[in-house]
Amino acid sequence: VQLQASGGGSVQAGGSLRLSCAGNSAMISVMGWYRQAPGTERELVATAVSDGTTNYADSVKGRFTISRDYAQKMVYLQMDSLRPEDTAVYYCYALRVGKSYWGQGTEVTVSS
Repeated sequence: VQLQASGGGSVQAGGSLRLSCAGNSAMISVMGWYRQAPGTERELVATAVSDGTTNYADSVKGRFTISRDYAQKMVYLQMDSLRPEDTAVYYCYALRVGKSYWGQGTEVTVSS
């Protein structure tokens, strides 16, 4: 599985960004996003399971929305009300037949 992420950038606090990730394989059960800020471990942001279940980190609930386009094998992350603490490299993630795959990171910078 190859994952191609896009949509990062710089924005002021309170602004919005939309991340996109394209997969190239069928039978992906979970797609989602993780992030890693400098000096920290990679952490879950949000995931979307093929049964429609979504999961969010507490820190982004109510501000971020994950969605999938199954036909196009895409996953999106709409990020609203961004905060400086959302600054990180965001990684697209996929789980397919018990194996995890990662895309290249896309950087998000939120200034105060």
